[in-house]
Amino acid sequence: MNERSGSVGSVIDPQILRQDPDRLRESQRRRGASVDVVDQLVQADQEKRSAMQHFDELRAEQKTLGKQIGALQGKVRKDNSPDATAELDAVMARAQERAERVKEAQASADAAELRAAELWLLVDNLADPSAPVGGEADFTVLETVGSPRDFAAEGWEPSDHLDIGERLGAIDMQRGAKVSGSRFYFLTGPGAELEFALLALAMQQAKTNGFIPVITPALVLPHAMEGTGFLGQAAENVYRVETDDMYLVGTSEVPLAALHSDEILDAGDLPLRY
Repeated sequence: MNERSGSVGSVIDPQILRQDPDRLRESQRRRGASVDVVDQLVQADQEKRSAMQHFDELRAEQKTLGKQIGALQGKVRKDNSPDATAELDAVMARAQERAERVKEAQASADAAELRAAELWLLVDNLADPSAPVGGEADFTVLETVGSPRDFAAEGWEPSDHLDIGERLGAIDMQRGAKVSGSRFYFLTGPGAELEFALLALAMQQAKTNGFIPVITPALVLPHAMEGTGFLGQAAENVYRVETDDMYLVGTSEVPLAALHSDEILDAGDLPLRY
């Protein structure tokens, strides 16, 4: 049994949990998430490693007994002495008993690993310690470039983008709300053309900088959604197609992050930019 890198669904280095759990606790606190889950995870991780070590030790003993049985079987075939037969029977009995213990140890290790994996899903990605704590109103200004234009001094009041868009026939909020609910909209005429122009500009810039264009699937399997941290504590915020056990992605980050999952990439091919 080999310990996975991290845990199922976790992109956080498990060494952070083992060497600096306070970093995880502080990150959870800054995000307004559960801090207690880190304490539970520390204990679960210790139990998992202990159970896996116990399994490995028993498995090693089982392999040693297997080699002894092979040697004794050859000895019995050669001399057929009562002592050799008795010794073989004793070692085989020990091997049978050890096999039962290995089976139990593996079940315990699997259960401990599953428990740790479930707790990992409740831990948010590490917050940048320089990021301000709070909501949108708690921002920090890092840099100001130029001076804001003083429209009042110029004697007029600017319109916001929605007013401009509606006057130009570029945005239709009323029909968007009728079809899909509040805060939805249609981009029409120049609005749709502007959207495609921006996409074309972004694509051109990306290709110039060595990126590979990708159109991703809109539905992904659970492991892809889980691996990008959208399940666990965030599961209630994603859409799931229950009949197919698939998830609707809200961002191409999810399928792109899973694009090379379970693959070993040649370092000479890196970096890969999509």
